[in-house]
Amino acid sequence: MGDKSHARVDAYFERMLSDPLIELVMKADRIDRHAMKQALCRASLTYYPGRSPHQETASVPHTYRPSVGIALFNRSGQVFVGRRSDMDREAWQMPQGGIDEGETPKGAALRELREEIGTDNVILLGEQGGWVRYDLPDHLIGHAWGGAWRGQKQRWFAMGLLGHDAEIDIQTAHPEFSDWRWVDLDALPKLVVEFKRAAYHAVTRAFAPITAVLASSVRTAPPIHAWRDFWPTG
Repeated sequence: MGDKSHARVDAYFERMLSDPLIELVMKADRIDRHAMKQALCRASLTYYPGRSPHQETASVPHTYRPSVGIALFNRSGQVFVGRRSDMDREAWQMPQGGIDEGETPKGAALRELREEIGTDNVILLGEQGGWVRYDLPDHLIGHAWGGAWRGQKQRWFAMGLLGHDAEIDIQTAHPEFSDWRWVDLDALPKLVVEFKRAAYHAVTRAFAPITAVLASSVRTAPPIHAWRDFWPTG
């Protein structure tokens, strides 16, 4: 990086640290302004070479959109996947969407099913612990979701369809999918866009035991042990 880039970085953090509120906080915490500026400059030049901190701050959010994803199983242990209607090339995914304010993750998951596949006639089979996170590719950061997020953090649920395929209707008020099908769980990662593959690998590993239980018709291992009471196999 040239001298001009160094000068821009230095000037940017000089302006930032001159903010009265930041000055007040640093004074209260006895933070040396010069030392802080030097540390910020080093970090910026190390991790964002060729870009000014202003560009980075303006175009790349550092937070992740809270959302949910649903692995919807049929009785054979396969999962629902839909082809995105907003992309020209083949791009498939499981139902997913953001968590609204005041909404629980499970409530958001059921709402997303209603909005995307027309039914929430399902039973909860399991939930992946923690959040699964992915980053958007550079060309989408600053554009997707109004530019507010750099990616998504998702809570994933495994659910079983209690009804029949005929209940699934992707022609909803705001269609997300142009087509859908049932696929084997381990086939999912190769069907999704590249930047979601690592997240899908994590989800498929977490829910693989459910597929194994369904495929073998065993109903004794959690989290399927109570499913037979709600979903007879006859």
